[in-house]
Amino acid sequence: IRVLGYCCQLVGGVLVEQCPTRSEVGTRLLVVSTQLSHCRTILRLFDDLSMFVYTKQYGLGAQEEDVFVRWVSVLGNLADQLYYPCEHVAWAADARVLHVDSSRWWTLSTALWALSLLLGVARSLWMLLKLRQRLRSPTAPFTSPLPRGKRRAMEAQMQSEALSLLSNLADLANAVHWLPRGVLWAGRFPPWLVGLMGTISSILSMYQAARAGGQAEATTP
Repeated sequence: IRVLGYCCQLVGGVLVEQCPTRSEVGTRLLVVSTQLSHCRTILRLFDDLSMFVYTKQYGLGAQEEDVFVRWVSVLGNLADQLYYPCEHVAWAADARVLHVDSSRWWTLSTALWALSLLLGVARSLWMLLKLRQRLRSPTAPFTSPLPRGKRRAMEAQMQSEALSLLSNLADLANAVHWLPRGVLWAGRFPPWLVGLMGTISSILSMYQAARAGGQAEATTP
């Protein structure tokens, strides 16, 4: 749904802006994109429990060896956990279920999403730096170099962190765009650029999921 929605926004935005003769088709695609986004908002009404279970299982990240990674992950989980109820209130306000100002709740949920993405960017950058140092550090005297299998695993992890970094940066660009005007580039993206950023992020996430599934199958006896 996410990929289709952003692709419709990308193509629709390009047609509206660059092809006046096909602007009607572009407008219809933008409407489809809006409805798919609304669909995803409704589906997220049921994500609180799964997010809570994940946050509870991770806890304070005692399994993490790196202190920075641990606390960035904990703060990211907290931001994600708070994001859902804020978005639910905003949706309920738009649907006139609750009599509150929806714009404030949309702003708060978007800010929490942006914070989570920013923490994800920081985590990926830190991990890339640490992994690069371990791969390039000179071998100490009387010690053997990294085994080929471990080296390949570290290189694969670096690729995964790089993809996560690009995906989070693309989403962060959109998150800032949806914040109130006056915050960096908020409100300045044309529809096609929002669609492009979202499409890039979605495709990268799908590729990572498929790659992780393939690696899991390969390691299963």
